[in-house]
This record gives sequence, structure tokens and C-alpha cells, in this order.
Amino acid sequence: MTAWFQSWMGHGFGWFTATLILILLIALPLMLTVAMIIYADRKIWAAMALRRGPNVVGPFGLLQSFADGLKVFLKETIIPTAANRGLFLIAPIITFTVALLAWAVIPFGEGMVLANINVGLLYLLAISSLGVYGIIIAGWASNSKYPFYSALRAAAQMVSYEVSIGFVLIPVIMWAGTFNLSGIIAAQQGHILGVVNGFGFNPLLFPLAVIFLISSMAETARAPFDLTEAESELVAGFQTEYSSMAFALFWLGEYGNVILMCGMNALLFWGGWLPPLDVDWLPWFDIPGIIWFFGKILLFFFIFSWVKATVPRYRYDQLMRLGWKIFLPISLIWVFLVSGYLMLQRDGMLPW
Repeated sequence: MTAWFQSWMGHGFGWFTATLILILLIALPLMLTVAMIIYADRKIWAAMALRRGPNVVGPFGLLQSFADGLKVFLKETIIPTAANRGLFLIAPIITFTVALLAWAVIPFGEGMVLANINVGLLYLLAISSLGVYGIIIAGWASNSKYPFYSALRAAAQMVSYEVSIGFVLIPVIMWAGTFNLSGIIAAQQGHILGVVNGFGFNPLLFPLAVIFLISSMAETARAPFDLTEAESELVAGFQTEYSSMAFALFWLGEYGNVILMCGMNALLFWGGWLPPLDVDWLPWFDIPGIIWFFGKILLFFFIFSWVKATVPRYRYDQLMRLGWKIFLPISLIWVFLVSGYLMLQRDGMLPW
């Protein structure tokens, strides 16, 4: 598409137009997906609590998220008199913008990626690390004790679990031999016996897939790790003083990050756009890769919602203990195990 625009609009302006269209093709469906994901989240919680959930606005309640969006849009944006006005307003914008930026390197299918950079995984780590700044700034700028406590919790929580996530990704990078996300997915094709696609099916990497799944819940502050907005302790955490569209931007950013983490689970361990089995005579072999990718995202999102509906919230000391005393040592040990296995395999000292 870029070449077509450049052919009649010139090299620079054609590239800009094509890139802008591609960004909109990712961002606009993502916003619609976030709205429907919020609806699905509420429906799953309701079903597990034997309730109905949203069922009034639109058929089956499908328009409930849009009604909620209209409601917050029409409300007044209230800024506390003692708050730092500039930082107070920019915090939700940071959270929302960072959630969108990460999707630039996510491959939806073979060749279906906005920026196919060689350091795509490092880019994702950097972007996910920036997300915490929106929460910290919001908590500090509100000039209120409960948002400030939430900001401190968020900083410690996200830093703690980013460490374990970083060590979990090292074996994946070593096995794939690249930081490029499309290359990592290609390395998973026929990974087990030349038939099964996905690092998660490898017994040596499966524990890392489990750690990454749990750590991604903590990284996005989802239950049972939602200590940044623990309503029984901190009112609404860093969102306590927010209203109207500023509050909505936090919600959009939060669910955008949740979908991103579901996508990263699918990309890094479960084959991304690849089907589970790489067998051409199976009826699902011709299903487009983007359908497989979105199906895996929805599966992981169901797991996220399932956990939120059934698992009680951790205490803060339990949260820190899990990150520093359990996940960090295990991920470090697994780095040595996987690197040792790959070295022995390279030197021909293993029969498989």
C-alpha cells in the first residue's frame, strides 16, 4: 500500500499518508475491541456469580459500553483545587497513549505488522515500562493520600514483576535467536516433533509460560493483583479524584494493556497467528492467521476474567513475596537450564 501511495503522491507524503491510514486501521478497531472487551468482561463476571450482567442497552446489552462512554463524555471534568493541574490532566493521556503505541510492532499475521523492527520485543518492554508513569503522575498530582499510596504501590508492583518478565523472556529470545516478534513466531512453527506450533508446548519452556501469564496479570494490575486500585483500602486508588473523560482514558488504557498482554502471551509462547498443529490436511489449516491470533487473545482474556471473578485479592506482602522470592529465582534458574540445554544441543552432546 505504501508503494502505491508513493507512486502518485511522492515518496515522503505518500509514506506519511499510508502510515497514517495503517495506524488508523489498528487504533480504531482497537478502540472498538476495548469497548466490547469491557462488555465481555462484565458478562463473564456476572455468569460466574450467577448474575445477568449488562442486558438492557441494545440487544443482549451489547451497547452498554458505548452508553457508559457517552455518559462519561457528558460529565464535567473536575480538578481538585490543590492538585497539580498540568500533571493531573496529562497522566491519563500518557496511560492511554502508551497503550496504543505498543501495538505498532504487534504482528497480526504473516507480514501484517505496522513496524517490523528487529528489536520489537525490546520496544514492547520499553513501552510497557512507560505505562507506570501515568499511574505515578496521577497519584502524585492528585494531592490526596489515597492516590499517593496507590502510586507508590504501582511503582513497586510493576518494577517487581518487570524483573521476572525480563528473565522469562531471555530463554525465549535464546531459543528463537531474534528479538523480532515475527521471527519469534516463525521459530515456533513445528517446534515439537515438527508438528506442534508453540514454545508453550515445550516442557522446558512451559513453566516460563505460566510465570509470564501470572506476571502479565500483575503488570496490568488485574485481580488478584489489583492493589493499585483496591477499593476496600484506597477508595479507587490513583483514579479516586478523576471524573469524566480523564477517568475513561484510564479505563481505555487499562484494557488496552490487558489485550496487549494477552497478545504477548499468544505471540511469545503459543504460536501467535499459527494454528496449534502444523498439519496441512487438517480442516483448520486454511483459517487466516489473524483469526488464530485473535482467538488466542480471547482465550487468554477469558483466563484473565476468570481469575478476576474467582481469586481473592492478594495482600501486598504476598504480592511482593511472589514476585521477588518465587518468580525471580525460578526465572533465573530457568535461564541457566535453557542456555545449558541449547549449548549442549549446539555441540551435539544431546541425542534430541
